[in-house]
Amino acid sequence: MHPDLSEPKTDVVIRDAKPSDTSAIYALILELAEYEEAVERVENTEERLRNDGFGDDPMFHCFVAEEGSTIVGIALCYFRYSTWKGRYLYLEDLIVTESRRGKGLGKLLLKRCIEHAENTGSRLLTWQVLEWNASAIEFYKAVGAELQPEWVNCVLSSEKFGRQ
Repeated sequence: MHPDLSEPKTDVVIRDAKPSDTSAIYALILELAEYEEAVERVENTEERLRNDGFGDDPMFHCFVAEEGSTIVGIALCYFRYSTWKGRYLYLEDLIVTESRRGKGLGKLLLKRCIEHAENTGSRLLTWQVLEWNASAIEFYKAVGAELQPEWVNCVLSSEKFGRQ
């Protein structure tokens, strides 16, 4: 059973990102970092983003929400593998520019990710949300997502790789 992702009335088009969208995608990433008060932690660059997403061996897939000729949202995802479930799609970021939030664009982007997961034989669609982001949590609950508080994120930064 699909979550309630009914189509909002909008002129926004959801499409696959292309290399010429990289600047707009990067700008939305920086907007998210600003919202999370963590701009100084962004190490990625437009060039790296372009090479990693649109080069010979793309590391991610990105959908954009385009209104007229302006990109107002993105959903960036990639495949992971679960030893228990098999292939699944991981949604790294779903970003809608602040002025367009609450208009159903997040639902459209999430719906496209669900379709991509189904079309690629993925067993799951997963993502993370910051515990303080109440509006995002409510959105995810409203579309039927299961929040799993028993999992703890573990991160080992490259600065610590040689210390093992």
